[in-house]
Amino acid sequence: MLRVLAVDDEKPLLEELLYLLRADPRVRSAEGASDATEALRRITRAVESGPDGPDAIDVVFLDIQMAGLTGLDIARLLAGFARPPLIVFVTAHEGFAVQAFDLKAVDYVLKPVRPERLAEAVRRARELLARPVRDQRPEPERAAVPAPRRTPGEAPAVERAPEQIAVELGGVTRFVAISDIAYVEAQGDYARLHTDEGSHLVRIPLSTLEERWAARGFVRIHRRHLVALGRIDELRLDAGTTSVRVGAAELQVSRRHARQLRDLLMRQATG
Repeated sequence: MLRVLAVDDEKPLLEELLYLLRADPRVRSAEGASDATEALRRITRAVESGPDGPDAIDVVFLDIQMAGLTGLDIARLLAGFARPPLIVFVTAHEGFAVQAFDLKAVDYVLKPVRPERLAEAVRRARELLARPVRDQRPEPERAAVPAPRRTPGEAPAVERAPEQIAVELGGVTRFVAISDIAYVEAQGDYARLHTDEGSHLVRIPLSTLEERWAARGFVRIHRRHLVALGRIDELRLDAGTTSVRVGAAELQVSRRHARQLRDLLMRQATG
């Protein structure tokens, strides 16, 4: 069972997070810290206490934007500890996902927190802690060369089979069916895969996925978006701009891709 520290400088949100964590039967204890200074003090005490000590912490559920030190700052400080607790970021901002991924977070949960999404983060943390040799984490060579670390632009996530793509977060590898992916969003040299259940960040440029998945019905609609043609629910034209609705998401279509997309959708509708 997990010993958890939740960190958020907004008291109502912290109390809500603690309530959800304490309701999970896999959580032995859940304590809160309302600022970075308090969080670091408690984490330092936990590390000094050791994994079996009375102050031990297994997982830190960490907000990112806080007064003073941010959650990312705390995570970078913890990376210097010999045996740091695992980190799950809980934030209202999607834009920090790449940094969180690089800091080896177990998960990245968006606010408002859904109970089932938080339960998935708890599952991932528990699964990772259950692995043998967790107490040796991080190993020196792995700390120097995060797995997998490749040259910029090279596609690091490898498809296990033609119908799946492997995604990693916090050392846990999951296999996502390509047919479950509604659209893909570029985030620098990374790509975020959006499914009905959530999203996954992979170290693959959008241009690479565009080339790989063209035969699977994925089309480029914008420099930032690649969409599964069959998942488009609506095509909208408004004052000279074009957009598509994919589930709950509305995505802009660039002028350069608008005509091709309309032609594809017409062929699909009449074919």
